[in-house]
Amino acid sequence: MSDFRILIADDHPLFRDALKSALADGFDALHIDEAGSFNGVRDTLDADEEYDLILLDLKMPGVQGFSGLMYLRAQYSAVPIIVVSASEDAQVIRSSFEFGASGFVPKSAGADSIREALSHVMGGGIWVPPGFDLSGDQDGEGSQLASKLSTLTPQQVRVLMMLSQGLLNKQIAFELTVSEATVKAHVSAILQKLGVDSRTQAVIVANKIDVGQ
Repeated sequence: MSDFRILIADDHPLFRDALKSALADGFDALHIDEAGSFNGVRDTLDADEEYDLILLDLKMPGVQGFSGLMYLRAQYSAVPIIVVSASEDAQVIRSSFEFGASGFVPKSAGADSIREALSHVMGGGIWVPPGFDLSGDQDGEGSQLASKLSTLTPQQVRVLMMLSQGLLNKQIAFELTVSEATVKAHVSAILQKLGVDSRTQAVIVANKIDVGQ
């Protein structure tokens, strides 16, 4: 594997260094960039979308639960994502794939496993942790939730996350540099897509994607 561009998104510098070292030992001409917050991820991708893979931690400044994965899948649908998480909970692993990940690697995995996962996903495959049955004990409610949330646009994902942080429409409008009318339109669309009647119910739905992490 050569001439591939990878973005490591993790807020722990030591872990980013460990990942870079593991990948550098296994691949030639691999270009690796880093981001320590989700705003950093967005800024990097907005400046240059020509990445072949994202290695994404689920927990970092600027994201709640799977919101970062949801946003990236909606905004940069062509770039495969491998979730690299400290959690090894079965539902977190399963939900990662339901929200669009192409692979899941526990942070406890060795360098060889990380390199194998990367090679597999870059080859167009799906990487599941060894011994994990992706089809077993599926959470029907979780799958339905992921299906509904996957219909949100990138901007609607951001609005939903800001609603869950308690921001008012005018505050969201300021953060996104849009009008309050645009925010209201996004909120109405979010309620319709999630099948709920109020902002409070939408926030309850948003909070469910943080469970188990």
